[in-house]
Amino acid sequence: MQNKMSVLQAQQAGERAMARCDSLAMISETEGQLTRVYLSAEHLRANHLTGQWMKEAGMNVWQDEVGNICGRYEAQTPDAPAILLGSHLDSVRNAGKYDGPLGVLTAIETVSWLNAQQIRLPVAIEIIGFADEEGTRFGITLLGSKGITGRWPACWPAQPDGEGITVAQAMQSVGLQAENIARAARRWDAFIAYLELHIEQGPCLEQAGLALGVVTAINGARRLNCSFTGMAGHAGTVPMTHRKDALAAAAEWMVFIEKATCEADPLLVATVGTLTCEPGAVNVIPGEVRLSLDIRGPEDDPLAKLLATLLQEADQIAARRGLSFRAEEYYGIQATTCDPALRNAFSEAVTEVQGQSLLLPSGAGHDAIAIAECWPVAMLFVRCAGGISHHPAESVTTADVSLAIQAYLQAIIKVAESAGSVNSRNAENV
Repeated sequence: MQNKMSVLQAQQAGERAMARCDSLAMISETEGQLTRVYLSAEHLRANHLTGQWMKEAGMNVWQDEVGNICGRYEAQTPDAPAILLGSHLDSVRNAGKYDGPLGVLTAIETVSWLNAQQIRLPVAIEIIGFADEEGTRFGITLLGSKGITGRWPACWPAQPDGEGITVAQAMQSVGLQAENIARAARRWDAFIAYLELHIEQGPCLEQAGLALGVVTAINGARRLNCSFTGMAGHAGTVPMTHRKDALAAAAEWMVFIEKATCEADPLLVATVGTLTCEPGAVNVIPGEVRLSLDIRGPEDDPLAKLLATLLQEADQIAARRGLSFRAEEYYGIQATTCDPALRNAFSEAVTEVQGQSLLLPSGAGHDAIAIAECWPVAMLFVRCAGGISHHPAESVTTADVSLAIQAYLQAIIKVAESAGSVNSRNAENV
């Protein structure tokens, strides 16, 4: 019996995972593109196919009350807690193949290998293909992972999509019932850890020449709607010294945002993604400008400090120019720190398979954010070409995926054996 996946086995597992990503990418509501949203016919087809692969890997399979596809590979003893693996099966519109599904399919490969070697661990392994992480259809994110944590807000079933169909109505159309949502929640002792594999969605690994990296934290984020209000006026008759130009104020602030963020911390990012001017005529001084601000970072305190600095500067710019400034935060999520012990398990595994381990934060959100509210989490990143994601050009190599499966499996075994040792010591002390 082997206790490690061979290079050949890893290559075969990587090829199989890549081929399955291709198969899932064919399940789309839009021909020639990949779009797969929550509670659609395509969602159920993806669940069915993924469930078949879970069964082939030796798992018991079911779909839960919020539409997650779940599989369990039993431990050495019945009713043992589990290590949870997985990612999401939904997509943004016109997506790439690997954001989400790669994490589910590589997890299945680790269980498939254990099953082929007839290895049972001290803890069970569960894999979940989460039903909705992206929030594409209903504008609310992490529905699948928040389902198993029992953290669905009471208002979510009434949330409509773009066609006015509510979550509850969409659930009913696919054979689920909104009144059963709470049954998806798992007990606090069901899992000892959550380990998620995901493409990096950034350029750091590629720039470092490395296939794999280990996530330190998932960035917290704040999103704000902001506005500068001045005075519209004739572009030819109002002297420059008398103007209250809202666009000029916004432009000055945008330059400050870039400069201050670069100087604050290399791990902090800030983006002005939308900008609208009123009245929007070529011969009229802009009287009002509305713009968005998205600011992210792996630690909450530096993030809050930078945001305060940016908003203070906006107020000062407005006051100096005789304008008013408003900002309203409409979205906020705290930074999620990965568990040190789980992170170390990933780092040791990555060092073993690629010679070194790179630690880096995640700028994007993941199901691990929701899971971390109840259980310790860690994440493994796989290099993606150009750091491109949420785009058809999203790309990973079979060689990198094969290496990732090796590291993933080694970390799973290490975490499982550590849990078994703790359980043994506790039993001896009873």
